[in-house]
Amino acid sequence: MSEPKTNDAPLMLSISGMRGLVGQSLTPTVAARFGAAFGSWLWTSRRPGNDTGQPPTVALGRDSRQSGPMIEAAVASGLASTGCKVVRVGILSTPGVAIAANHLGADGGMVITASHNPFPWNGIKPLRHDGVAPPPDEVAEIIRRFHEDDFDYVGTDRLIPFEDFPAGDKHHVDEVLALVDVGLIKSANLSATVDSVHGAGGDEARHLLHALGVKLHHLYAEPTGDFPHTPEPTKENLVELSELTAKHGADVGFAQDPDADRLAVVDENGGYIGEEYTLALCALHKLKQGESIAANLSTSRMVDDIADRVGATVTRTPVGEANVTQGMRDHNATLGGEGNGGIIDNRVSQVRDSIIGMAYILELIAARKQPLSAIVNDIPAYAIVKDKAGVDAGVLETMPEKMQAAFADQKVDLQDGVRIDWPDKWVHVRPSNTEPIIRVIAEAGDEAQANELVKQVRGVLGLS
Repeated sequence: MSEPKTNDAPLMLSISGMRGLVGQSLTPTVAARFGAAFGSWLWTSRRPGNDTGQPPTVALGRDSRQSGPMIEAAVASGLASTGCKVVRVGILSTPGVAIAANHLGADGGMVITASHNPFPWNGIKPLRHDGVAPPPDEVAEIIRRFHEDDFDYVGTDRLIPFEDFPAGDKHHVDEVLALVDVGLIKSANLSATVDSVHGAGGDEARHLLHALGVKLHHLYAEPTGDFPHTPEPTKENLVELSELTAKHGADVGFAQDPDADRLAVVDENGGYIGEEYTLALCALHKLKQGESIAANLSTSRMVDDIADRVGATVTRTPVGEANVTQGMRDHNATLGGEGNGGIIDNRVSQVRDSIIGMAYILELIAARKQPLSAIVNDIPAYAIVKDKAGVDAGVLETMPEKMQAAFADQKVDLQDGVRIDWPDKWVHVRPSNTEPIIRVIAEAGDEAQANELVKQVRGVLGLS
């Protein structure tokens, strides 16, 4: 869903929260309204057992973007205007905010972040009391309140001063350390190169690797928000990380996005393994017989192969971590994630978490006593192509019908856009939750086949 603006600047409203262009579609007024909508909603959707009439508590954090303090102040004002108690946790990863909210016994959380989107963007991501991004029906109610200015403002007698909680990074790392064999990792004498892109996750990454005895070569650690390259952790944006990982002889290279909920991986030779392998490597290390793992429809088939190998099952969900975590709850899965480098372990939090991904991959390398490149070679390889095109309302309306007619003999999944499955390949077409585009993602045995699938879909839908 989105709210069109007269100046043509997009304001995206979806299961991923709000994203917009700062000073155009995302202004302090807009941010305060969204905060007020979320705060009003919290009064009617409380942490179980906390329905005593006490004000909802909200943990409010942000990534390092230079517009962050402004948007944070506006959101805090919107929350306070509805009688919420606002606890500011400062610059912190998205999973760190979720964990801080749980530690504080908060009724919800909000993160000021646009994730991988570049400089002009910022956004606001709401979290429930359990650290989960609200599911579609709850998001729809928050968005309705925002559109209709349905806010439950309070008088001065019910306004609560802001509080600060600066220890969120420590709580996050402690939760992760409890799930790995610290002694095993320390004994392996590993080294890692990390690119934190001057985002929110640098401190948490440093604390984690120090605790694990991993020698760290840290790129762009300071949370200045001055991104040294396009912040999405894709191959073309991580040339420096790849080169320095090989130069330093590191065992692995890690790349975070600005709010540190996504993780891309580079092997010891500086080879870009990518985001798709993050969930696959964690599944390879942690998934056991009889267990279940959840992944969205745009995630590589590698996770299915790994699950088949150990006698586990895979649940496919629509894109969006709220959908993945719902699938995890429905099927009693501890692990879940997305092919964008997002790994979720619900024992830590129910949002994607680059820190848990780093810990599990380091533990995997230590346990197997093999180079990462050799471990990767043990996973069946596919080629995945991720394409995108501008949104056209007419295309979205006719997409299901056209795709089903064009690929009538294949397996069709309509949970989220359209996914078509063949025995040895698949393609998924859907509108983005975070950008005004249509995404076309195809996976096959080699890049030529994947590109051919993308070309076919573009032809069927008339995409330019």
